[in-house]
Amino acid sequence: MADKRAAAVVVGVDGSEGSKTALDWAAEYAEAVSAPVELVITWHYPVAYGTVPMVGLDTDFEEMANKVISEMAGEARAGHPEVAFSTKVVAGPAAAGLIHEANGAGLLVVGSRGHGAFTGMLLGSVSAHCVQHAPCPVVVVR
Repeated sequence: MADKRAAAVVVGVDGSEGSKTALDWAAEYAEAVSAPVELVITWHYPVAYGTVPMVGLDTDFEEMANKVISEMAGEARAGHPEVAFSTKVVAGPAAAGLIHEANGAGLLVVGSRGHGAFTGMLLGSVSAHCVQHAPCPVVVVR
């Protein structure tokens, strides 16, 4: 029997419209090839030099990430009940977390731009980094 993880489709999500489009594409692809989908979201504390961060000191970024990924996984399961979905919340930079989670995966799917993108950019920095460094094929969904 083949290793189920080897055929997994890893998809980076952050709650943005781009990541929702990427998740939908990943679910449709996974359904076509009978692969499981692993949603991955990353979080980290904001870094600000010389200024005060614009978030409260009591902000729980991990809890926020868990809420986003749970909602997105629920919507994906409802739309694609035949696909096996799992979730993973990773502390740290987005590109590094996605690349790490893509080890052994059949495919990594990311949106072209997430929340941190500058308006008008065709490809965000996380997507570009994943394309250059991922250990498996990468699909950038626009």
